[in-house]
Amino acid sequence: METPALSARERIMTTAHDLFYRDGIRATGVDKLIAESGVAKLTFYRHFASKDTLVLAFLEYRHARWMAWFVDALGRHGAHAGRGLPALADALAEWFRDPAFRGCAFINSVVEVGASVPGALEIARQHKEEMEQVIAELLPQGDGRAERARAIGVAVDGAVVRAQMGTVDEAITGLAALAAGAAHGGRG
Repeated sequence: METPALSARERIMTTAHDLFYRDGIRATGVDKLIAESGVAKLTFYRHFASKDTLVLAFLEYRHARWMAWFVDALGRHGAHAGRGLPALADALAEWFRDPAFRGCAFINSVVEVGASVPGALEIARQHKEEMEQVIAELLPQGDGRAERARAIGVAVDGAVVRAQMGTVDEAITGLAALAAGAAHGGRG
């Protein structure tokens, strides 16, 4: 069965996603995006008035894709609401070991463009908050649940950076130990 061709906007978006994540936002010029997505310059600018507009669309697109993957990966590794975090390290290990892994697109984007792209910081913050909400749902009910989820979110960010530096096993082991303690209200 034939798959329908992607629209010009979808081709630009998927190309931007792949190039921005793999090579970086600043290293990826509009001309390269146009060439690799196979659209005309006029078509590109009809869909995205500027590179900054595309960066924001990329962050929204990446957020939706990554969150869908994260929830699915947690489920595949046995996560259940209120039952703790044993699946967290396994799910993240799957991502860290993917050959396409280049760290967190949101951390990378904040480092690269920060506040120079209006709206980028807010999208990154929202992404982290939604990730923490998913984590909170896995924790047992009780006082301090949101705070524990926030602490685990910070630990996830640290583990991502460690994995990006090439110490994947160390990142996973550390995150698993901290998540086990924090899941039960301990300090890990």
